[in-house]
Amino acid sequence: PPIAVCWLILLFDLLTQNYTVLESKIKDLTAVNQQLVTQRNNLTEQIQNMETNWNKLNVSRAQWSIDAYCPKTNNVQLCRACQEGWRLNQTSCYVVHDAVSTSGHNTWEEAREVCRRESSDFVTVHNQEEQVKRKLWYSTLTIGYWIGLRAEGGRWKWIDGSNLTVSYWTQQPHPFPGQCVMSVQNVGWRSVSCNKRKRWICKKKALSV
Repeated sequence: PPIAVCWLILLFDLLTQNYTVLESKIKDLTAVNQQLVTQRNNLTEQIQNMETNWNKLNVSRAQWSIDAYCPKTNNVQLCRACQEGWRLNQTSCYVVHDAVSTSGHNTWEEAREVCRRESSDFVTVHNQEEQVKRKLWYSTLTIGYWIGLRAEGGRWKWIDGSNLTVSYWTQQPHPFPGQCVMSVQNVGWRSVSCNKRKRWICKKKALSV
């Protein structure tokens, strides 16, 4: 056959091969696209479920707040600044975990986790008034309560990030790692191992009513 015809046949074969390759790539891309669409739909569904669960959680928390701060008595609902069992002082609420049995005592970290579950945190002491008013709540049997002060980076640090400006040590201790502070009734502060089991006090913002 003429050379021109041979070139046409060769060109046709090349075009056919390219078409086959392109067709295969299109099928692969179509499959990948379908997988992405499926993943997107799954993620959209997960997001919607998370939003639904989040909304339910918020509603549940709101209902808990209403029940905790605004209990009904004889079908009359009255709101108060602190929930049942908490003490109000100025703009804060306090709860004293004062179990007599040592089984009700916790390490510093464990006790703080309890406070956090109650939407609160350890007490911090930045002035004499705070120190004095807490003494009024102590049981005469108490040997000490955890407060929000521990050794960090070679210094004593409050859990709210503030520096230690006033103190009530029985004897000024060095801030060794693993040391936390407890406040002892009518005595002052003592540094002990954070793994010791003690009573503790939690504090949180009072509800504006």
